[in-house]
Amino acid sequence: MTWARLKAYFETSLAGLTQPTRSDWIFALRTVSAGLIALLAAYALKLDHPQWAMMTVFIVAQPVAGMVLAKGFYRLLGTLAGGLAAIGITTIFGTNPWVLVTVLAVWIGICTFVSSLLRNPEAYGAALAGYTAMIIGLPAFGQPHLIVDLAVARCAEIVLGIVCAGVTSRLILPKLASDAIISRLKRCILDLATYAAGAFSGGDTATLSALHRKLIADTQTLGEMRAYARLEAPSFAPRAHPVRRTIGQLLSALSAARALHSHAAPKNAALIPVRSQLQALVGDLAAKPGALDDTASWVKQLDAISAKARQLPDASVDQGDDRVGTITRLTIAADFAEALKQVLRGLDALRSPVTRTGRASRQPALVVHRDYPGASRNAVRAALATLLVAAFWLTTKWSEAAGTVILVAVVSSLFAARPDPVQVSWGFFKGTLLALPFAFLVGQIALPALPGFGWFVLFVVPILVPTALGMANPRYVGVATAFAINFLAFLSPHQAMTYDPGPFFAGSASVLVGILLAIGVFIAVLPADPWLAANRIVRAMREDLARLCLHERVPRRSAFESLAYDRINQLMPLVQNSGRKGEAVLGGSVAAATVGLEILRLRGASQNHAIPPETTVSIANFLRGLARELLFRSPGDPQTATVAVARQYAAGIAQRNATGDMLQIAASLRIIAAAMEDFPDFFAKDRG
Repeated sequence: MTWARLKAYFETSLAGLTQPTRSDWIFALRTVSAGLIALLAAYALKLDHPQWAMMTVFIVAQPVAGMVLAKGFYRLLGTLAGGLAAIGITTIFGTNPWVLVTVLAVWIGICTFVSSLLRNPEAYGAALAGYTAMIIGLPAFGQPHLIVDLAVARCAEIVLGIVCAGVTSRLILPKLASDAIISRLKRCILDLATYAAGAFSGGDTATLSALHRKLIADTQTLGEMRAYARLEAPSFAPRAHPVRRTIGQLLSALSAARALHSHAAPKNAALIPVRSQLQALVGDLAAKPGALDDTASWVKQLDAISAKARQLPDASVDQGDDRVGTITRLTIAADFAEALKQVLRGLDALRSPVTRTGRASRQPALVVHRDYPGASRNAVRAALATLLVAAFWLTTKWSEAAGTVILVAVVSSLFAARPDPVQVSWGFFKGTLLALPFAFLVGQIALPALPGFGWFVLFVVPILVPTALGMANPRYVGVATAFAINFLAFLSPHQAMTYDPGPFFAGSASVLVGILLAIGVFIAVLPADPWLAANRIVRAMREDLARLCLHERVPRRSAFESLAYDRINQLMPLVQNSGRKGEAVLGGSVAAATVGLEILRLRGASQNHAIPPETTVSIANFLRGLARELLFRSPGDPQTATVAVARQYAAGIAQRNATGDMLQIAASLRIIAAAMEDFPDFFAKDRG
């Protein structure tokens, strides 16, 4: 039943790539309606470039209301910052064209640097601040007295589009991020149960690997939705903390299930009952309709299984030749049960939020990863590309090259931090090229002959509704969004449309050339290697673990889980399309979260006065050796004695003292050793 559900899920997902859902149609019709309302309002206000109001609606359009508000909010901030920068730069340097374009290029580089260090939607706002200054500043070239009027007009057009998009997304059949989070979390729980059922029954490895990747991707989406939901409604703030914790618990449960699958032991009387109970529970959870409507019974069962797994098996019960191994697997099973229980409680907390009282907290001894080398490369590339094309424009005095300069600035800044900027930019180019003939037919042939807003709606709606449906589909969102934006840019709708193909084709050519030049820059100038960025994140994860081993302060478990999720979230887009190599990195990153939790368990045990002093010394020595291994061993080098020491300490502890606390220490050592053996290169220092 479980595997049938998994197969049906993937078949449904594939079908969903081509068949628009009801929510897709709502999104498409709502977006097109908001765009038309924005255009009408721009006509009524007699704005100089009314197409910007309608374009903004499609730029910020997202299926979830919180995403629209978040993107619109940061687009507004970025536009205001870019407008102020354009006014300041043009006022100070406007008399010297070479100095002006140089300062604008430097400004774009600075904003690209900041954008590369941030996450969406903040990153989008920072990038927008850079190229907005270019969009406003270049039209005022040679006429600095117009810069304030241009900045005000651009801000007014964009604010109008943001307001129309935000109001319609919130009031017309809204899809709220808070509801989407609950729905996505339910699906994650059922997928986790399906994965665990397969893992506990020895399911197909390839199928489990595919579901493993999907679960990690879904946790990334949950994290993004959390930020959007907080902007969507202040009332969601009390629920943001449960989302953050629940994501960490999802990863912990996933890692525990994977470990039990990878290190399945020969059958013995101590393991069989717990494993069977877990397998039955997750199988029922995955197969039972409406299983998550009431989590109380599942939580009660998980509590009982966790308590049973943490009990020391009777010495008379057959445990095979490796008692510590049995205790280790029982510990992992208990951790899985506890993590799944916390995930279910997190779901309940989202559905029925309660006001949290303030509590004292201290900062963990961990740091957030910022990819400064990658951000510096992106900044240099965007600034240099913009400056070189601007120099060509100033030298040749080709009037249409101003559009090329703007597009180079936009593309080289906006897509700089993507894992594969060439592929994303090429999709943008294809959407732009596809928009050209449609814009020509509507703007140069149809509307001059049949003017008026009614005819405009008749010609444009049949084009934009399918486009918006494509924007709702993750498979086509890049090309469809580029098509919508550039269709409106090429069309340049005004109340009086005229046939004038010369400027139309000249402006269109400058846009296409600008995108191609930006793609050339991505290929030739400091080309990005996603694996370099991935290796820097992996290195940061190893340094996190080393800090856990050595730092005087011990962070809370939830703080480490949150940080580990953040690292995995950053890794996912960099390696998810890299085949087995990417799977090994993702698997290692989840295993690193498990290792970190076991380190915290060892640190906690070493502070327990009931633990013999010699064991405390052994734990400290092991953690120092583990830190050295994490920081200094390179891939391919033979492993140091850390793994062997862990197993030796675990065996010695079990022989000397068979109490519960001591056996748990031994189990933690064995779990760390197993994770490092499973992913030896992940836990080694890269040579780069």
